[in-house]
Amino acid sequence: QVQLVDSGGGLVQPGGSLRLSCEASGSRYGSIFKYYIVAWYRQLPGKQRELFATFVAGGGTSYTDSVKGRFTMSRDNVKDLMFLQMNNLKPEDTAVYYCHADPKPGFVDSTKVWGQGTQVTVSS
Repeated sequence: QVQLVDSGGGLVQPGGSLRLSCEASGSRYGSIFKYYIVAWYRQLPGKQRELFATFVAGGGTSYTDSVKGRFTMSRDNVKDLMFLQMNNLKPEDTAVYYCHADPKPGFVDSTKVWGQGTQVTVSS
């Protein structure tokens, strides 16, 4: 069973940076990036969980306007690791951050996988 563990959250001042990590394990078919769409979600205080960054076809990335130019996704296909570099953090970025793996159409295992979440607090 594929599992995700995200980490790296913490308290940071406005304008600061953090790097979140997401480690996948349990894949029976090699790298999860071949069979899953991997993305980052966050849940702002009092709000529903929302998608803000995802890998797209061809290995590229896509971001919402709120984080574009400040957040960058990367991955290690061999180690099944995903990273989120967060720069110029703002108080409105305060949220619980989750990595997520959504099986691609036709994959034998249709179970969506979530990390447990890591808290990011941006405050002076």
